[in-house]
Amino acid sequence: MTTTHASRSEADTMRIARDLATVLERAPSAVLLYGDLGTGKTAFVRGLVEGAGGCPDEVSSPTFVLMQEYPGRRLVHHVDLYRLGGEDVADLEPLLDEMLAADAIVAIEWADRLRSLPEAAVRVRITDRGGDDREITVDGPVPP
Repeated sequence: MTTTHASRSEADTMRIARDLATVLERAPSAVLLYGDLGTGKTAFVRGLVEGAGGCPDEVSSPTFVLMQEYPGRRLVHHVDLYRLGGEDVADLEPLLDEMLAADAIVAIEWADRLRSLPEAAVRVRITDRGGDDREITVDGPVPP
C-alpha cells in the first residue's frame, strides 16, 4: 500500500512518523528512508521513536557514529549509511539482519546503499517541495 502525505513542518513530519510507529508495533520493522540531505529523515526518525514510546529529544543524526538506539515500548535502531561505501555496507548487513530478528524497529537512512533489502520493509521517501514543505511517500505492507 502506498500513501502520500504533505508535510509543512518538522512537527508534521514527526506526526506522520508517529502514526506509522503505532502500526509498526504489530507489523514488519524495517523502515528504509530515502531523501536528499536535509529533507527530514532524522526528524522522521524522531517521530518513530516517539511513537514507539521513546524520547524524541534524544534523537540525533548518527552520520558520524553510524548507529544509535533508543529504548521505548519497542526498541528503535537508527542507522545512517551516508558515509559508508560498498564493502562497509556489506559488512554491516548481517548486523542489520540481527537487529530485525530481535523485533526492533530498524530505521535506515540512505537505504539505497544496501545490497539486499528486507522483504517486508516499509519504504519512506521524503522529497523537498521548497521551503519547509515536504512530500512523504510511505510504501509498504502496512498502512501508516
